[in-house]
Amino acid sequence: MHPILLSVVLLVCSNVFMTFAWYAHLRELRDKPWFIAATISWLIAFFEYLLQVPANRIGYSQLSVGQLKIIQEVITLSVFVPFSVLFMREPLKLDYLWAGLCLVGAIFFMFREDLFR
Repeated sequence: MHPILLSVVLLVCSNVFMTFAWYAHLRELRDKPWFIAATISWLIAFFEYLLQVPANRIGYSQLSVGQLKIIQEVITLSVFVPFSVLFMREPLKLDYLWAGLCLVGAIFFMFREDLFR
């Protein structure tokens, strides 16, 4: 598999864990003390790091740190929106579209040298 594609796949998987670690406790553990939520979140985040660290190392063989970061942000929004709507049961808002369009601009600026070679 191409290094950039492998990096993106690992980052998507990593983001699923990250999103659950950061936000699922708001719904599932809201009646528990914060330190229980933090401990469970850290356990989930461990698996995120098992995917995220290799993803960034593989991606860095082909991309700059800035490009990796922008890809990460796009993936984060792409994972967060379905999580927010499906798991957290929040309404789908046009703000997600506007945020996505801002990220398209960020992608352009981070990759424009590669686009115009």
